[in-house]
Amino acid sequence: MDARIVSLPSRPDPSVRVEPERILVDRLTVTDAGLAAWLGTQPEEERGVLVERALRIGLTALQSVGVTLNLDAVRSEFDRFAEQNRTANDRAAEALAQVLRQNFADGDGRLPRTLESFLGDRGKLRTMVEELFDPKRRDSAIGRISSMLDTYFDGDASRLATLLDPTRMGSPLHQFRTEVAAGFKALEEKLVAIEAAAAARAGERSKSAAKGGDFEAVLERLLGDVARGANDFLERTGTEAGDAGRSKKGDFVLTLDPNATRGADLRVVIEAKDRRISGREMRDELREARTNRDAAVGLVVFTPQHAPAGIAPFDVRAGDVYCVIDPAEPEASTLEAAVRLARLLAIASLREHEAEVDAAAIGEALTGIREQLETVRAMKVQLTSIGTTAVAVTAALDRLRDGILAQIGRAERELVTGAA
Repeated sequence: MDARIVSLPSRPDPSVRVEPERILVDRLTVTDAGLAAWLGTQPEEERGVLVERALRIGLTALQSVGVTLNLDAVRSEFDRFAEQNRTANDRAAEALAQVLRQNFADGDGRLPRTLESFLGDRGKLRTMVEELFDPKRRDSAIGRISSMLDTYFDGDASRLATLLDPTRMGSPLHQFRTEVAAGFKALEEKLVAIEAAAAARAGERSKSAAKGGDFEAVLERLLGDVARGANDFLERTGTEAGDAGRSKKGDFVLTLDPNATRGADLRVVIEAKDRRISGREMRDELREARTNRDAAVGLVVFTPQHAPAGIAPFDVRAGDVYCVIDPAEPEASTLEAAVRLARLLAIASLREHEAEVDAAAIGEALTGIREQLETVRAMKVQLTSIGTTAVAVTAALDRLRDGILAQIGRAERELVTGAA
């Protein structure tokens, strides 16, 4: 059904005013029964929007008709240009095909003729290769190489055999063999002399008290450095009787800094062991040493040859600290860690301060310290055998040592926090 726009006789014709951004329509009437019926079924508040939308759609459709006419003109011009382009392409393709036939055609082309002259059955390359690698000709490359290899490498009379045979007087390796043999003989004599001297010294030291005295002297120097760093007081008491009558148990006594113990008199007794001793005997001896020196915690330092299994580099057993130090190559960081752990255990034992200590935190710190000290020991061994990486390994050891001290500091802070 067609819609018609009409106006009542009593009303003027509809007016349309166009502004830059809007269209104003006044006194517009549309006569269409079907559209009027449909619009009557719509909500009254939506009818204005629907009429505006219908007007917008109609104007847009009219506008597209003009655009379609413009598109037809463009399409016609494009077809004409495409036809010209196809004609030009056909001429270019024909010219290119002619050039390709001249240069690459089978048989008559320039490239096949050139390749045949160089690579064919009678070409220049084949002739040159046959002359160069003919094994029957002495002046060919293969013939010359064969003659040279025979001279240098074939048989005992070859030059290589003469140069590499160390048994021949004229070979360069003969003199080197003589010098190496003499050097090994001299080295063997020195090693025998060193072993004999070491065995003699070990025998003499095992028969006297010098062996233990040497180990205690090494520990005294190392413990003195640790004590000065912590402001503690170290005494060598192995020859002095203690509180238990005539007993001399306890080689060293470390009195802790009063500022760290809040004025309490707190001690760590230290035993140096360079002889084999059972676990029970060691526990009993440490208990007697603590009583004899009025100490809260015991620290025993073994040599590697006499240390019980499973304590290297150090461990905590029955409230005391066990440590392993090699007097020939003492690890100051290992001993420092053991001493600081003994100090921690001693401070934790103060009842009058009622310190609440996180045992799990201290145990975790102890595990971390032991793992890093084991890494230090392994890298020290590597450092002695790898000269090219000495600088890198040394730097890694320094970082590990800092990590160890950080772990101990963490445990010490835990004690300080608990005592606060």
